[in-house]
Amino acid sequence: MLQGRRIAPLPIDLYRAARRSVTSLFSNLVTRPTGRAIRTGVESQLAEIEDREVTLSILDFSQVRVLDYSCADEIVAKLLLRYVGDERPGEAFFVVRNVQEHHVEAIEAVLERHGLLLVAIQDEGDVALLGEADATQRAVWDALVRRGRASRADLADDTGVAREAVTAALAHLYLKRVAAVHVDGTISPLSAFVAQEG
Repeated sequence: MLQGRRIAPLPIDLYRAARRSVTSLFSNLVTRPTGRAIRTGVESQLAEIEDREVTLSILDFSQVRVLDYSCADEIVAKLLLRYVGDERPGEAFFVVRNVQEHHVEAIEAVLERHGLLLVAIQDEGDVALLGEADATQRAVWDALVRRGRASRADLADDTGVAREAVTAALAHLYLKRVAAVHVDGTISPLSAFVAQEG
């Protein structure tokens, strides 16, 4: 829950992160050591601000030509795993921006293996939910994205799904950290916070 705190976006250009962290071809994110080095750099940036506010890390893939499974596992899955549990070091959420079809294949494979979800945003404004979610969770997600901020009643009306099932779907989306709850009990998808900054 946001508890009245503002979400502070933290754009992270993975191409630049690779240039600082590794000495290989920067637009080709391959091998586990490359991914580990980039993830360590991202975690260092988060450590500087995580005590003060809720952070929304925007991992930008626009200049990444190649992403293999091991690198996706190190950068994406391990970052999410560190911040999804009760023992997380701070309040940080993650979205990916400008992912291409070839990135999505590797990212979805590692998300599904670890039971994670992730929001993907394109510059044109298209929003996708990556990872495994059932039909009800996806219907509630889609309605939430259309509204930007909604109550459970709004989403039940929009989807025709029973309020109890909407509540269960929202709880899942919140626990997977792809949606945030406001102090008034309304919910927003992470994509809404990126749009506010644009």
